[in-house]
Amino acid sequence: YNKGAELIRMMATILGPERFRTACDLYFDRFDGTAATCENFVACMEEGGGVDLSQFRLWYSQAGTPRVSASLDHDGGRATLRLAQQVPPTPGQAAKEPMVLPLRIRLFGAETGQPLGPEQLVLLKETIETIVFDGIAERPVLSINRGFSAPVTIESDRTAADLAFLARHDDDPFARYEAMQQLMLDTLIAGAVEGNADHRAVIDAVADTLDDPALDPAFVAEAVLLPSESFVGDQLSTVDPEAIYRAREALRGDLGRSLADRWRTIYEANSSDAPYAYTPAAKGARRIRNVALGYIAASGQFEQADNMTDRQGALSTLVNGDSDLREAALDIFYNRYSGNALVLDKWFQTQALSTRDGTLEAVAALAEHPSFTLANPNRARSLIGAFAVNQRAFNRADGAGYRFLADQLIALDRLNPQTAAKLLPPLGRFRRFDPARGALMRAELERIVATPGLSKDLFEQASKSLAG
Repeated sequence: YNKGAELIRMMATILGPERFRTACDLYFDRFDGTAATCENFVACMEEGGGVDLSQFRLWYSQAGTPRVSASLDHDGGRATLRLAQQVPPTPGQAAKEPMVLPLRIRLFGAETGQPLGPEQLVLLKETIETIVFDGIAERPVLSINRGFSAPVTIESDRTAADLAFLARHDDDPFARYEAMQQLMLDTLIAGAVEGNADHRAVIDAVADTLDDPALDPAFVAEAVLLPSESFVGDQLSTVDPEAIYRAREALRGDLGRSLADRWRTIYEANSSDAPYAYTPAAKGARRIRNVALGYIAASGQFEQADNMTDRQGALSTLVNGDSDLREAALDIFYNRYSGNALVLDKWFQTQALSTRDGTLEAVAALAEHPSFTLANPNRARSLIGAFAVNQRAFNRADGAGYRFLADQLIALDRLNPQTAAKLLPPLGRFRRFDPARGALMRAELERIVATPGLSKDLFEQASKSLAG
């Protein structure tokens, strides 16, 4: 469903609003009330929009996410943008043809911070293409894939300074968010691989974002959140969970200490005695307040909160820290919401995702809790599934996290084979980790496969993971 929506959105971008509306009218006139196909829709886009989408149809037949590399050079008054695309091989499709990628781009002046011309739509159709911009007097900074115009992965030669610049000046919210996240990601990767990293660029970019009154609080809250440990791990050829955790905690700590006054100001400014309201403004205020709470590791809000969102935000902060209020807060939350199954799932999940030492032991104890049962798929996912994506706790060097998951999956398989199979993939990523952890993960997969009476669902998932 997500891919289908993205394809329609790309066609709308290629055609433009007026032609897309004309094509949609044609489609509904012709197929309303009938069992139409994707080909019917694309044919109407071609006929009604006056475009040839023959190459675009590759999106329907080729699997994989295209990767686009972008390099921008500046010489005198001319800027040259070089774009190259690659569609990685997937099972059954080794060789891929170039796709049609609609990329919205804009250049900004590095000195003035002002746009160097209007936004442009580039249709990347070849493996390599070059776009030349004349009349560019100052060094340009590239803003690309604005508005998420194409569902692709962008790789560019933009420096940390360029990303920090875009995080402050880009007038496209998506591109601004992506610049901030890429800056954070690059910093975290450097910290994880090299053992240390310069946090100044991230701190300055976050400070500028917090200080910009024109930005929506909900956007600010998402923009200043650090990428998850698992996402950082996905970018590395070999995942070192402890190194990633140390790098992320170091950057998070620096952001909290360096911007302490701002976090407190934001927290107080978005606190209100007004009754809970389900409005965009109120939701944004709660979100930024809880993000600020996470950075300053405060817990004073917990007792006074008048809604579950705020209580859970405070609880998440406490669960990851060493506050004396931690156990009391968990008990208060449980007693208040023990009759609400969906909220109680959040209680289990929050503890399963904790970055504290001893999380595995806590999760194992929760698996024996009176309110926990493997027979309930949502409850199983909230504890067992959440723990399996907790990169640091699950990937403990002694392999205890892997053994725990395997034990739970074998037990769950007797009750719900489909859910058990869906929770197994974290064990199947053993090739991404160091040899010691990889061997421990593989051993648990082999133990699962060798279990007598195993369901077809779990057996096939584990076997495929082993086969790679």
